[in-house]
Amino acid sequence: MPAPQDGPLLDDAAGRLIRPYTVSNGRTRPTAVLDLLSLVMATGSEPQVHLGPEHTVALELCGGPTSVAEVAAHLRLPAVVTKVLLSDLVDCGAVTAHAPAFHDMPTDRSLLEAVLDGLRRQL
Repeated sequence: MPAPQDGPLLDDAAGRLIRPYTVSNGRTRPTAVLDLLSLVMATGSEPQVHLGPEHTVALELCGGPTSVAEVAAHLRLPAVVTKVLLSDLVDCGAVTAHAPAFHDMPTDRSLLEAVLDGLRRQL
C-alpha cells in the first residue's frame, strides 16, 4: 500500500498542494456520527460512486479496525475533513463505523497522582 505522502497531492518541499477542505468539497459536517475513537473498517464492498484519491487511501487504511484519529494522522488531514471522507465511505457501504466501547473502570487515584507528580518533575 503506498503511503499517503507519496501521492500527487503532497510535495516534499512544498507540503500539501491542495487545501484540506477542498478534499471534502468544502463540507465540514459528516453525515455519519463519528468521533476520534470511532473504529472504522472496510466492508469489502466497492463504492458504486466516484470518490477522490483521499477516499481511496482512507479505504485502504481501513483494512482492519482503525480509529478515525489514526486515519486522520495517516492522511495528514484535519480530523473534521477525515470524518467527512469516512462518512462518505460509510454512506456508500464501503466502510462500517462503530462507537468506541468504554468500560466503567474505576480510576486509580494513586496512579493518577503518580502521573501528575511525574509530569510536574518534567516541567
